[in-house]
Amino acid sequence: MKRQKRDKMERAFSRGFQAGLTGRSKDECPYQSVDIKMQWLGGWREAIDGRITGLFTK
Repeated sequence: MKRQKRDKMERAFSRGFQAGLTGRSKDECPYQSVDIKMQWLGGWREAIDGRITGLFTK
């Protein structure tokens, strides 16, 4: 059975989340497309918010 490729939007969100957890700057977003960039930034914001509130630590 073939594996389905993950959705590009889901992957962008996940990568943004990982970038936020590691403390990377939002200026390091690798995407140019507005929709995908917004997903990356959404993941980044969620991770940063989690770090600030103490849900995640480095």
